[in-house]
Order: sequence, then C-alpha cells, then structure tokens
Amino acid sequence: MVRADSTWTFLRHSEMMVIWEWEIAAPFRRFESETGAGRSVDPPMKISAIDHFVLTVRSIPATCEFYERVLGMRAVEFGGGRWALVFGRQKINLHQAGREFEPKARAPAPGAGDFCLISEEPIAEVIRQLGEAGVSIEVGPVPKSGAEGPITSVYIRDPDGNLVEISEYRKD
Repeated sequence: MVRADSTWTFLRHSEMMVIWEWEIAAPFRRFESETGAGRSVDPPMKISAIDHFVLTVRSIPATCEFYERVLGMRAVEFGGGRWALVFGRQKINLHQAGREFEPKARAPAPGAGDFCLISEEPIAEVIRQLGEAGVSIEVGPVPKSGAEGPITSVYIRDPDGNLVEISEYRKD
C-alpha cells in the first residue's frame, strides 16, 4: 500500500518492495548513518542510584523547617555554609535563589522541582501525619508506577511550590 493524497493504492508485491526500499528503508538507513543509531557500540555506563539533587529555594530556613517537621528529614550544614536535607542514603542540596553555587542548573528557579519520595510508613499513615502537620494533599491517594513496581502516591507542595510525591510500594 502507498498513501497518496489521503487515499490508499494497492500495489502488486514487487511494486510494494520497491516502495518499501525507497520510501521506508532508505530514509531509516540515512537516519542511522547520520545519527549513529543502530550501530554496535559498547554498553553505556551503569548508573546505580541518585546520591543527591538540588532545589533552588526562596528561603533555606523555611525549606529546612518544612522538610524536617513534615517529612522527617535532617537539615545539615556542610562545606562553607551550604545546606542539605538528609534522608536514607540520599540528600537534597539547597541553593538560595540568586546565590546559587557553581556549577548550577541553566535556569535555576524556586518551585521548579517535581520528585517522588518513598515512605517507610503505609500511605494511610502518611496521610494522617500530613493532616496533623496541616499540609494539604493536592492529589491522592492514587495508583502510580514507581521504578520498582506499583506505588500508591499522594502529592503535596513544599513552601516554594515544588511538587512532592510521597509514595508507598504496593504489596499486592
């Protein structure tokens, strides 16, 4: 079949092979040669985990207070007045808006974050604790897909408006 002006024309098998070669296969081979796609290469490096990421915030003290009080993280000062929120085997480094450390994101901005945290508590307990802390749930609980399987998530906003997804891996 060949598409021509929104109509389909049926062709004999030999004509279809010519069209396949010229209309489909040849452009794909040109794409492969121009981009390197499809060639055999050594496998890329293997990344195993996230160590930290950076949030640019309006107020480091307000951010630390929220993440400590609501999410149980620990605020720590390191390396010449820098701050991080430590939890599990990771941390979130904090940059004060307008006074970011180098190197930094191309366009750092408060409220641009959107990330998922895994809770050790059941999601019902997360919801209860958020209510006690006076934090509104924006969405959830809802089923989602995590890196290791199905999760149940609730979404909240931090003081800068970053979207924080808090999840529990489903056991079903």
